Amino acid sequence: MSRTVVGKWGKNLAIRVPMDVARMAGLTDGEKVEIETQDGDIVVRRRAAHAQARQDAESAAEEIIAESRSHSLGGISIRDLLDDGRRG
Repeated sequence: MSRTVVGKWGKNLAIRVPMDVARMAGLTDGEKVEIETQDGDIVVRRRAAHAQARQDAESAAEEIIAESRSHSLGGISIRDLLDDGRRG
């Protein structure tokens, strides 16, 4: 665990990211990040990492949807059952 100090930068507060932490996270100079609070903690997220996680989730969803066509329940595909359920 690294430690750093919160400082003032104009009207904002700033936190310096230690180089070893930046390297481990793949963070580079000038890279844009997202920052938010969660239960009182500060979370800094690399946009590239967030975009990759979303892409991975979308790929997994596409795979699940594709596989649902090949499985059946009583001769009816899961996809057909889902579509029938949506229609009413």
